[in-house]
Amino acid sequence: MRKDSKQSMIDRIAEEARRGKISRRDFMHYSIAAGVTATTATGLWTTTAAAQPKKGGTFRWGIHDGNTSDTHDPGTYVTRQMIFLAHQHRSYLTQIEPDNSLGPDLATSWEATPDATEWTFEINPNATFHSGKPVVADDVIASLNHHRGDSTTSAAKALLTDVTDIVKDGDHTVVIKLGRGIADLPWLMTDYHLAICPANDDGTINWQSGDGCGPYKIEDGEFGVSWSLTRHDGWHGEGAYFDGVELIVLNDPNARQTALVTGDVDSVSLIDLKTMALLQRDKNIQIDNIPSGAAITMPMHCDTAPFDNVDVRKALKLAMNRDDIIEKIAFGAATKGNDFHLSPVQPFWPDDIPQHDYDPDQAKSLLKKAGHDGLSINLSSAESVFSGAVDMCVLYAEHAKAAGININVVREPNDGYYSDVWLKKPFQAVSWGARPTPDVMFTLAYKSDAAWNESRWQNERFNELLLQAKSELDDSLRGEMYREMCQLMHDDGGTLLPFFNNFVYARRSNVQRPDQVAASWACDGARAPSRWWFS
Repeated sequence: MRKDSKQSMIDRIAEEARRGKISRRDFMHYSIAAGVTATTATGLWTTTAAAQPKKGGTFRWGIHDGNTSDTHDPGTYVTRQMIFLAHQHRSYLTQIEPDNSLGPDLATSWEATPDATEWTFEINPNATFHSGKPVVADDVIASLNHHRGDSTTSAAKALLTDVTDIVKDGDHTVVIKLGRGIADLPWLMTDYHLAICPANDDGTINWQSGDGCGPYKIEDGEFGVSWSLTRHDGWHGEGAYFDGVELIVLNDPNARQTALVTGDVDSVSLIDLKTMALLQRDKNIQIDNIPSGAAITMPMHCDTAPFDNVDVRKALKLAMNRDDIIEKIAFGAATKGNDFHLSPVQPFWPDDIPQHDYDPDQAKSLLKKAGHDGLSINLSSAESVFSGAVDMCVLYAEHAKAAGININVVREPNDGYYSDVWLKKPFQAVSWGARPTPDVMFTLAYKSDAAWNESRWQNERFNELLLQAKSELDDSLRGEMYREMCQLMHDDGGTLLPFFNNFVYARRSNVQRPDQVAASWACDGARAPSRWWFS
């Protein structure tokens, strides 16, 4: 057995033991079969058994980015409050596992026709809503249709444009039919908008009540303030070790961090990177620093002057010293961006596209060519985007002065930033969570008619390649298409992407988690309450 295969097998056995899904006898048997000595296997069992999840307690979770204007409508999900809450009280067909693989949630299995134009999902027959109603195919169909059609206002509409019909084959089988093959459809079902809600008799969904079939049910709460949840006894999945969850909105980074240090919360979704080193000295706190595909973007409206000029856009990309920003703002907890929305930790990342490095002289030359010498623009930001977002913009403004660019940084209110600033102001800072595949990210934010096309970029070749790549099952050919799309974003796109930020969050030392955590969102893919436990 190869060394890497052996270690992989041992890791899987240990994880099964941590979850309490394997007996000591079987653990010993499989460990020895993997080449571990009996003595070592005994030690491993002792360690893993001690780390087995235990039920009990109320998990107090301090989160950033929550607004009073948020809603339970999954088509409007955008803030961390909405996303994190949804992953507790609602379920999805599939989910991102702690090892970042694709796993089941409501769907126990799925399969496609050879051309990937028809997918069949089997629904867990034991799943129930918090109201007591069983989850059936009609609920899944209505929930997905909520994001389809000309009348929908859902931000996820672009993800389902190729769906031609969704039908049931019995109460627990759903068939999704497509106009063209989509190889990533099961991954797409993890998108946080596609939560499953109870269906109404007319085929719409009852999202208003907050009823869900997730691991925890809502007892009380107010958007922008806090939520109280208790374990759902009918939860169909693993985990949900806590008796209850208190989700507390703490937009202010100082308030959030103070609550963690004083023990008023058990975990926070984001820490102030300036104080990360200080927090690391506190034996009562554990910091998780997880590389991810999450990104900080600065979209420029390509249909609005002066950003409608590609030379201006490129000048603004070259006027940023990304290394300086990563050192001083992200404190090294980031990966340099290159103005295309694909990170090194994601599949199909192209490593041969020349880096946009800091070059104020070239930026100045491009502005002169565009007729915009002495350019002066506003840049909107808020601390709720990420800890240090405003400081990042101020530092960027300093860099840009060498190119003759005057950037006026506008500090916007935290509350309402994504409803009042994002997609509306012509130049702003934005935080994006990671998406599992390039297709999902490109479809959501760069496709010409996407609801979240934050830069209003229109590129026919990009749209053509996006459609071709969706149904391409040959990874080599698909990779070539994604590379060309990234080159187009790099050269012509309206998005300045400074860096891919690590998820840096923290918990009290009595909060335990698996060895691996999902990198799709902060706090284990936004599923900390159902995957973590108290020691």
